[in-house]
Amino acid sequence: MSQPAKPSRANSSTQRLKMRRDIAAAAMELFATKGYEATTVDEIAASAGVARRTFFRHFRSKEEAIFPDHDDTLERVKAVLDAAPPHEYPLDTICRGIREVMRMYAAQPAVSVERYRLTREVPTLREREIASVSRYERLFTRYLLGHFDEGAHQDGDDGPLLAEVAASAVVTAHNHVLRRWLRAGAE
Repeated sequence: MSQPAKPSRANSSTQRLKMRRDIAAAAMELFATKGYEATTVDEIAASAGVARRTFFRHFRSKEEAIFPDHDDTLERVKAVLDAAPPHEYPLDTICRGIREVMRMYAAQPAVSVERYRLTREVPTLREREIASVSRYERLFTRYLLGHFDEGAHQDGDDGPLLAEVAASAVVTAHNHVLRRWLRAGAE
């Protein structure tokens, strides 16, 4: 007797991402109608049609439900960096990587605008956003540390500082453009 086929890893990952997005969409709808502080995890789970336990399998808190795509986007950015051709200038590579972040926001403009509004109003969400930005900066800094031309810095070991400044500059420029776009209603 044959056993049922196990779902493929890709299929399982797609289903997990869909569930995360569904729960996050339910959370965003409740936050928009009831307000962030007045919305409970139980209400989010009920609105998404899942059990409280399922909510916590996907998110550690309601704050985390606001940003369901950052972990996956960080992995896509890392894949861009890992697949970069060896001859590509490192700053060009991280600029290609940061485009993955913009694609995430652009994929759901209305949700992105609402997230932006919420992060301006709720200090806890602002802190979560800052932590997320920091993760991208660290990823880019590590990449640049491994790819800057060592011979170009003869006067001392300024590579780490240059990597941090360059990574921060790219992320800051991205955030500036992103916030202008969000303040304009994603137009």
